[in-house]
Order: sequence, then structure tokens, then C-alpha cells
Amino acid sequence: QVLLVESGGGSVQPGGSLRLACTCSGDIYRRYSIAWFRQAPGKGREAVASIGSNGITSYADSMKDRFTSISRDNAKNSLSLLMNNLRPDDSAMYYCAAGPSGRGSLREDWFKYWGQGTQVTVSS
Repeated sequence: QVLLVESGGGSVQPGGSLRLACTCSGDIYRRYSIAWFRQAPGKGREAVASIGSNGITSYADSMKDRFTSISRDNAKNSLSLLMNNLRPDDSAMYYCAAGPSGRGSLREDWFKYWGQGTQVTVSS
């Protein structure tokens, strides 16, 4: 069993930045590929970025110019994501997910374990 807990969400003005964090417990963290997804009200869940157990990173094309830094610290069982130049349409619940080892994926069905999410709201 893997437990994922997100933090770092909140309210920010357009153009601002946030750094999301995710901590993992319950298993050997370094074995997993880890990712961020988000879901806005009334919309489906979409991938934001992933990092494989081998450190390879992937970003959603629509966000890669602003969400540029997904990183993991295996010693601390943690994951982070830096989001810059936030826009109102970035408002969503952001979820951390863990999946099989390897290069990671932006496919939702790749990931088996999910956190409860952290809310990001971008408004003036």
C-alpha cells in the first residue's frame, strides 16, 4: 500500500507561482514513477508532468513552457512541481500519482496509487 499526500496548493493571482509537493509512504519510493495530474470542475483529469523511477521527465505540451520543474528526492520520499505564470484556467485540484517503475507516463491508467489532491485557485 502506498500513501500519497499533496501540499502546497492555495490561492494565487494570475502570473504568480506555486510549488506543489507530494510525500509518499508505505513502500520503497524510488521504485515508482510519479506524476502530477489535475482536474478542474466539470472536466476530466489531465496529465501535468511525470518523472520516472529513472529520473526521466515528461510534461504535457500545453503546460511545459510554464510548469518546467518536476523533481523527486528519493531520500525524502518526496516529489515537487514548480508552476510559473499561473492563469485562471490552471485552477483545479492537483493530484499526485504513483505507478510502475520505468520512464513514467502521462497516461492516467499507468498510475495505480493516487493522493487526495491539493486545490489550486488562480484569480485576481
